[in-house]
Amino acid sequence: MPEPERRREGFSVLMSCYGGDDPDFLERAVRSVTDEQTLAPSEMVLVVDGPLPALLQGRVEQVVARSSVPVRLVRLPVNSGLGPALNAGLAACAHEIVARMDADDVSMPHRFAVQVPLVSDRFDLLGSAITEFVDDPEVSRATRPVRTTESAIASGMRLRQSFNHPTVVFRASTVERVGGYQPLPSLEDYWLFARIVSSGARVGNVAEPLVAYRVGAGAYARRGGASLARSEWELQRRLRSIGFTTRSQFTRNVLVRVGYRIVPETVRRTAYRGLFTRSSRVGPGDPPGT
Repeated sequence: MPEPERRREGFSVLMSCYGGDDPDFLERAVRSVTDEQTLAPSEMVLVVDGPLPALLQGRVEQVVARSSVPVRLVRLPVNSGLGPALNAGLAACAHEIVARMDADDVSMPHRFAVQVPLVSDRFDLLGSAITEFVDDPEVSRATRPVRTTESAIASGMRLRQSFNHPTVVFRASTVERVGGYQPLPSLEDYWLFARIVSSGARVGNVAEPLVAYRVGAGAYARRGGASLARSEWELQRRLRSIGFTTRSQFTRNVLVRVGYRIVPETVRRTAYRGLFTRSSRVGPGDPPGT
């Protein structure tokens, strides 16, 4: 199937929401990538992934009506999950450059002014560091740093994700060329970005945190369990099948990453803090991001 023709000028923001999202969080997220940006997007594509409760549906309608940026709604009749929802939204994006955003995070006002010119100039995929917050995006609980050079990103991805998904800005044609988001519960983004890196695309990260990532109760629990362990195993199998990892890296990853999904929650909490974040006042009960 030929790739759709998209505009080279301007850029789209791609977001998905579903029935479990908080209306206030959604409204704040949308405002942060539209009205508050110093470089405003040309459009926002908001995918409604299945039926919404009345309160959330009403808020979506308000957001569309009040936004200073045109909002294109893509409605899916049933909840399909994040990957299929983003594929549907991407197909509706009118611009080659697309910025991702989640429905409960907050983008910094200068985020697009930093990232979009860099993608326009030379990158196919560009993310950034994030800060984590609980209630107030101005109060950071931890920072998740990122590798910034292409070689460090590629090397690091052999063990763990090098991109924070809600921060990425990419070329739509690059994502479509490698097959888009593919089914892999909770790890669709890792699999997508690994294929992009493997394809030889130009990738990078901005060291500055450009998105505040909302964390809440139960985040450590959601990072483990039998279902996620199965997804992790499948991810490692796929990475090995395309030659992205060596046999020894595959063995290491199965032991480390699948093991991480099945150890007790207290062990996951300790491991996460040591590996993925720099703490800024993190207490014993504070949860991680993704």
